[in-house]
Amino acid sequence: MNNTHEVEVVVIGAGQAGLSSAYHLRRTGFGPGRDFVVLDRSPAPGGAWQFRWPSLTYGKVHGMHALPGMELTGADPGRASSEVVSEYFAAYEQTFGLRVRRPVDVGAVREGADGRLLVQSPAGTWATRALINATGTWDRPFWPRYPGQETFRGRQLHTARYPGPEEFAGQRVVVVGGGASGTQHLLEIAPYAAATTWVTRRPPVFREGPFDEGAGRAAVALVEDRVRQGLPPMSVVSVTGLPLNDAIRQGLRDGVLDRRPMFDRITPDGVAWDDGRRVAADVILWATGFRAAIDHLAPLRLREPGGGIRVEGTRAVADPRVHLVGYGPSASTIGANRAGRSAVRDIRRLLAGEPAAAA
Repeated sequence: MNNTHEVEVVVIGAGQAGLSSAYHLRRTGFGPGRDFVVLDRSPAPGGAWQFRWPSLTYGKVHGMHALPGMELTGADPGRASSEVVSEYFAAYEQTFGLRVRRPVDVGAVREGADGRLLVQSPAGTWATRALINATGTWDRPFWPRYPGQETFRGRQLHTARYPGPEEFAGQRVVVVGGGASGTQHLLEIAPYAAATTWVTRRPPVFREGPFDEGAGRAAVALVEDRVRQGLPPMSVVSVTGLPLNDAIRQGLRDGVLDRRPMFDRITPDGVAWDDGRRVAADVILWATGFRAAIDHLAPLRLREPGGGIRVEGTRAVADPRVHLVGYGPSASTIGANRAGRSAVRDIRRLLAGEPAAAA
């Protein structure tokens, strides 16, 4: 136990959710490094943004909301979002003196002594009275399994490792997934590829008109209902539909966004359906999303039979010391900001011995 540090609060993750939480901790009197610590497994500031593909410029980013207390202004829309946001996060950490510890890869959170939780990593152990888990999803790309997948002679990759469209020049590419990433990749790749095929499990839903506050609340409510039941959360984006912008309209007119239903199996040379249709492919790009990176919480036995962690607000119902920010309804950038403030308010009550507020 020589390498164990005692703090009041540990924040795991320094993306939007973690930095927002750290800001509100500091703003309400918790001292960085003294009362709380932020642990981040990434090599540098920027959260998951630092790993985004180079062709995702800042001007293409949908709904990037500023962190609390410091606006992101004057960014060049033509620059890579990975550069813009990483620089912004680095400046934010420095401005507010958040003293993020990195790279620290938390392996497990366990029950400790005297009501504390033990946050364990190769860099040391932190004994804490409360935990804000803000680990997001980037570290857990979801790869569906289909018959024949192991026989495919081409290349398979997930959107998490998407290198940009130029690498697919002259190739036949199958893009799997009906979300924003899948459509963006498809529209980028099409001018370079010999052929593209778009497949999704469900027909895509394109959203006309502005996405107003009422629609946003309704979408968040759907996601929130799942986590209240202890089911794995869907992303907020998955229930909002795809915005029907100029690029999407052009893709529909050009036939690039000609969606096919999900194939039934993968062959050595491509994909096939049970009705006899086949498509030859050199590459299968899985734009199939991510799952919450919460395996390190397994020793606390927070998961419900439905597979998710039941959450009220941000508080884990099974353990009020644990808050999940950026999970389920708070997975959007603006949602993470609000959830960080809410989690800190709840934690202050917990540490003061006061009852938790109603969600």
